[in-house]
Amino acid sequence: MLIKGSFKRIEPTAAAIIMANGIFLIGAIEAFPFLNDRLGKILAFLLLISWIVIYIRLSVQFFHHQFLIPFLKNPIHSFAMGTWIAGVSVLCNVFLKYYPSMIIVTQAMALINTLLWVFFLTMCFYNFKQILFNDQKYPVHGILLLSTVGTQSIIVLLNNVFFQLPMMVSSLIITLGFLFYLIGASLIVNRYALKRGWTLVDDWANTNCILHGALSITGLAIVSSNTFTSAFVAVLWVVIFILLVIVETIEIFRAVLRVKRYGWNKGLFNYHITQWSRNFTFGMFYAFTLFVHKNPSYVIPVPLQAFQVQFLSFWSVIVLLTLLGQIGVYLKYRLEKRALWAKMSRSISG
Repeated sequence: MLIKGSFKRIEPTAAAIIMANGIFLIGAIEAFPFLNDRLGKILAFLLLISWIVIYIRLSVQFFHHQFLIPFLKNPIHSFAMGTWIAGVSVLCNVFLKYYPSMIIVTQAMALINTLLWVFFLTMCFYNFKQILFNDQKYPVHGILLLSTVGTQSIIVLLNNVFFQLPMMVSSLIITLGFLFYLIGASLIVNRYALKRGWTLVDDWANTNCILHGALSITGLAIVSSNTFTSAFVAVLWVVIFILLVIVETIEIFRAVLRVKRYGWNKGLFNYHITQWSRNFTFGMFYAFTLFVHKNPSYVIPVPLQAFQVQFLSFWSVIVLLTLLGQIGVYLKYRLEKRALWAKMSRSISG
């Protein structure tokens, strides 16, 4: 039964906060022994608290009539459910690392998350059908690739929390996620490469960084399930690296243009929930690279392996600094919002 009446809204993609911080705790934090050994468990617990707050609000909002019907009917916005699934998957893997004794709770969460993914899967098929065969022109962007992120996160989750799934099952689901990627990426490229009337400053979406992030989690799903070959994984890593360079070069150029037009505050330090997607994709590429090296089943060519070792040292710093920067932008937003509310309250009371 759906709830009617007023409710406190939350961004449907708010679970990206859990994804971004959680993937750091799974991967890049290992490059910083002090954070990992001394603060890891505390940070994991704080992530759990954040998860509880965000997911309670998301759950309450989901069952409100005013939110659910428009949300499900919008074939773009409803892909946001992918962050809900990936957020739980990341949290479960964080707890598997720092609190392995809580395995029963982690497994229960994984089962519920898998059921949610099945529902999300049906929505993905329906949404892509709407976008591909409906005459309406939908403003597609990287949010479509959450279909891949949510799907591949389930493979990582189940293989880590339970046991190795049959290789055929893992391969089929990973292939399905990759098919979602091909469809979504094609639609995004079509919008930006073939359509006119858009500007890099205002129309390039933060979520477009998932063009490389969705492939990174595909690689992590492959490594965690021991599917596909070493040669395939090596080629995939190179492709992701090239995509990362291309997309982030566009992002840097866009940032320069935004600062010129809007100034530093509005152009670069104005908070938006989708900014967390960049932190997630950066952290995911690190995690994929790290676990390729940890898995003895994958033998990477020596020159590429040597490059990856050097890359991990450099990229860990980038992941940490961009995450701290995003947390700073978020805190700035919260403080400004609180100050605005206080000012409005004083105006009303005065």
